[in-house]
Amino acid sequence: MINSAFLNDPYPTYHALRAGGALHWSEEFCGGAWLLTQYADVASVLRDPRFSVRRAGGWANSSGPEALVELREFKRIFSRSLLFVDAPRHTRLRQIMNAGFKPAALQSLAPRIQRIVDCLLSDVMASADGALATFDFMRDFARPLPALVMAEMLGIDSRDCAQFVAWSDDIADFIGSPTPNMEIARRAQIGLAAMAEFFRSLLPRRRRQPGDDLISQLIRAEVSGGIITTKELLAQCCTLLFAGHETTRNLLGNGMLALLQHPSQWRALQQDPALMPLALKELLRFDSPVQYSGRRLKVDVELHGRLMKKGDLVIPLIGAANRDPAKFSMPDELDIRRNQGAHLSFGHGPHVCIGAMLTYLEAEIALRSIMQRLPGLQLVDAPPSWGHNAVYRSLNALPLRFTSASTRAAAAQEEHVAWVI
Repeated sequence: MINSAFLNDPYPTYHALRAGGALHWSEEFCGGAWLLTQYADVASVLRDPRFSVRRAGGWANSSGPEALVELREFKRIFSRSLLFVDAPRHTRLRQIMNAGFKPAALQSLAPRIQRIVDCLLSDVMASADGALATFDFMRDFARPLPALVMAEMLGIDSRDCAQFVAWSDDIADFIGSPTPNMEIARRAQIGLAAMAEFFRSLLPRRRRQPGDDLISQLIRAEVSGGIITTKELLAQCCTLLFAGHETTRNLLGNGMLALLQHPSQWRALQQDPALMPLALKELLRFDSPVQYSGRRLKVDVELHGRLMKKGDLVIPLIGAANRDPAKFSMPDELDIRRNQGAHLSFGHGPHVCIGAMLTYLEAEIALRSIMQRLPGLQLVDAPPSWGHNAVYRSLNALPLRFTSASTRAAAAQEEHVAWVI
C-alpha cells in the first residue's frame, strides 16, 4: 500500500480501499492494523473511549526486539504526552494547557505572528534578482514560520529554532513510518531526549523569572498544588514544539500548492479575502497535513460484521475520510466556497488538536500577507517534491516565482530583521 506512488498521491489508494469496503486488515502497520476509510467511522472512532490513544509503547516496540530496552527514554517521554494519554489524565493536562490557546491569548499573539510573517516575506523580496525571482516556499517561509511562532509562545530564543526543527524532523520520521526500524527509532529518541533536556535546563531560570509565556503557565500549574508533574511538563513542552511545527508547516505548503494548481480558486480568494475561513477549512480537507491517526482497542469491538480484538491497532484514515463522497460532494475538487461540514484534519472528539485555532491564525495571517505582497505568485514548472512520510503529508520543496519589480520598492522600505533558522 505505502510506496512512492502512494506518498506522491495517496487519494487513488484511498478511493480503491473505500470501494473495496469500509474496513480492511493490513500487515503494513506495526505488524498489523485495521484501516478505516469512511468519514462516519473515522469520526466515530476518534471520539470513542474504547479506542485508546495509549499506543506509544507498542509503536516503539515494533521497531525490533532491542527496542524493549533501548527505547525506554523515548517511551517514557512520549507516554506522558497529551497525544498519548486517555482520560482522566488527558482531561487534566488539556485543561492546564488550554489557557495558552484561548481566543484572547491567541489574539494577543497575532501582532507577533504578523511581524514574523512580514520579516520572512521581506527576506524573500529582498533576495530577488531580476524581473522574475524564484524562492523555495518551504525553506524560506513555511518551514521557519511555525517554529518561530512556537518559540514566541514558549518564550525561547528564536536562534534555537533550527535545532528544534531538526529534532522535530527525526521524531516525525518515526511517527510517519508504519514499520519504523531501529535506526529511525534511535534518531527519534535522540531528538526527543535532546528536546526534553533543553527544556529541563530552561525550567530553573523560568521558575526564578516567570513570564506570560506558555512554559511559565505550566510551571505555575506545577507549583500550585502539583496539578502537573515536572515530567509531564517536559513532555508537553516537547509535544507543543513538535506537533505545532509539523501541522502548520504542512498546511501552508499543501495549501499554497493546491491554490496555485487551481488558479481560479487563488484568484477568487484574492478578489474576496472574506472567503478565507472557508478556504482554510477546504485546504485542510482537500490535502490534510495529517493523513492518519492510531488507536488501540481496550475491548473487543464488532464493526461492519468483523471482530476487532482487544489490543488491536486501528488506523483511522483521515485523508480518506476527508474525501468520502458520502460526506462531501465532488470530494476530489478544490472549492474554497465549500460549506459541507467539518473536516477531520485536526482530529475529532476529546483529542481534537489543541493548537487548531493557532494553526488557523498563522495560516490566515500568512496567506493574507502573501496575497498583498506577492500577488503574482506562480508555480515553477516542476513536479512537486513530496516527502517520504506517510502520516505527515509534506513537501520537501515548493519553488515559486514572483515578479520582483513590483515588490522591490516595498521590500526596500521594510525594516530588515535577520531570523536565524
